[in-house]
Amino acid sequence: MIGCLAAGGALAFRALIVVGQWSLWPHGFNFLQKVVIAPWWWKLLLPTLAGLAIGPVVAYWAPQVKGPGVPEVIEAAALRDGYIAPRVTFLKPLCTALIISAGGSVGREGPVVHIGSALGSNLAQMLNLNPERTRISLACGAAAGISATFNAPFAGTMFAVEIILADLQIAYLSHIVLASVVAAVISRQFLGDFPTVAVPHFAFEHPGELGLHLILGLLAGLVALLLIRGVFATDTLMSILPLPDWLKPAIGGFLLGLLGILSPYVLGVGYDALNLMLAGKIALTAALVILGLKYLATVVCLGSGMSGGIFGPSLVVGAALGTALAFTGQMLLPQFGLHGADYALVGMAAVVSGTTLAPITAILTIFELTNTYRIIVPSMVCCISSMLVVRYLYGYSIYETKMLRKGVNIVRGHEVHILRSLKVEDHLKTDMEILHENTPLEDILRRADASHYPFFVVLNDQEELAGVLTLWDLRHALPYAEDLGHLVVAGEVMTKEVVTVFPHDNFETALNKLEEGNLHYLPVILPWAPRKVSGVLHIDDVLSAYSQRVLRESLLRKPWKPITLPFLGKKEE
Repeated sequence: MIGCLAAGGALAFRALIVVGQWSLWPHGFNFLQKVVIAPWWWKLLLPTLAGLAIGPVVAYWAPQVKGPGVPEVIEAAALRDGYIAPRVTFLKPLCTALIISAGGSVGREGPVVHIGSALGSNLAQMLNLNPERTRISLACGAAAGISATFNAPFAGTMFAVEIILADLQIAYLSHIVLASVVAAVISRQFLGDFPTVAVPHFAFEHPGELGLHLILGLLAGLVALLLIRGVFATDTLMSILPLPDWLKPAIGGFLLGLLGILSPYVLGVGYDALNLMLAGKIALTAALVILGLKYLATVVCLGSGMSGGIFGPSLVVGAALGTALAFTGQMLLPQFGLHGADYALVGMAAVVSGTTLAPITAILTIFELTNTYRIIVPSMVCCISSMLVVRYLYGYSIYETKMLRKGVNIVRGHEVHILRSLKVEDHLKTDMEILHENTPLEDILRRADASHYPFFVVLNDQEELAGVLTLWDLRHALPYAEDLGHLVVAGEVMTKEVVTVFPHDNFETALNKLEEGNLHYLPVILPWAPRKVSGVLHIDDVLSAYSQRVLRESLLRKPWKPITLPFLGKKEE
């Protein structure tokens, strides 16, 4: 069902873009020709108006609409048990379709992933599925969206596993594969059994070309790194401008229009220019122009807050880079007989691998587009080298960078996801032992003898946190207990430097603080009143809650029940 819904969403989204392009650019047979025929002032005005239209949506109603959409899906899978707000399911495709129709240099793949994931998540919520299966439903929707867009079920499956979940669970792999295959079948019924781009026959004749593929991979890694840095540098620049947030996408649209006047190839997703490069109809100078201006156009669009993905522009930039390198290789190494289209294909995969840090997804995408095994080895050389350049020089994909800027650091691993889904406020204890600063030592010893807690929270006269008192603190005062027990008070022997947590903190944050301070407890304070104590979090409660969550999820992963057929006799217990 998720595969069907996601395929329907992808097809509807694609139809929305087609209708928008034919309505806003009325003359010409394809989008590139429409842009070429359009007057210069229309190329400048239309992207500006589109940015002005989505600005209030991004600024006030749905900030999740901004950008690729994939980081929000990853965050939902890792931290929110697969929950995605239903309203984003409708606003994301509408805003992205408007931007792409108006010439925005963004991809449609990221929004399609968001649409499919949201449909899977919302369906799981309607059926009251548990959090684990809601996460898998979200991943199934993401895989189905990519599969329907590229007609590539393998690539869709690996996208969900490598990028969305980052955790291969064999028990649920069949669910993702099924959704991906169903989406591909439905997409082929409506769009035909054709790839997204016009792929030529790939030729790989000379082993020495692998050296050029290595160079292409290293260059693609640098381009991908510049793309990531450029997007968020523009975002930072926009954030410090003394202008309202709703106006900033319009500024990006105006700058995009200026670039569109210089070259029509930069407007839109760029598949028309991509097809020309794959057909070998782009010269070296044109390839370099597309490389530079498409990079700037993508940086301006995503950095200014427009809605759209990075996957499509990465393909175009990578194809331009590969074409330029092939022309250079033809001049330096004419004996190899290099073809620009071959290097454009591999360059596409390499830049995608660098921006997403998902080389397997990039390799499988290009393999399914070409349906030839000859491209596997060159793609592996390019994609792995590109990924390593970004990994060693920077360390994060464009999706992870966006989450880091929001203060969310997704560490790969199922256990960390569990820790981050558990909140302090759900497991703190409010029946804590409380002392006041002026409580005498003799009363403290009497309370400590009767208490089963190893520490006390010490408050001042305003009922605010002043410190904590442990049995370890009391050992220094015990020699004076008999003679000075009525004079020594809690405020003189307590620990004043207290490590605390907030109720909205997750268990990963709490465990890090417990480990760094070698503590067994943490007072929980209110964010709006930092000295007011609302409870205490014990390390035993943290470990118990984590163990219960792991046990519950393992029990929910029930194995398939064997079927007993009548003619095989009764099954033994």
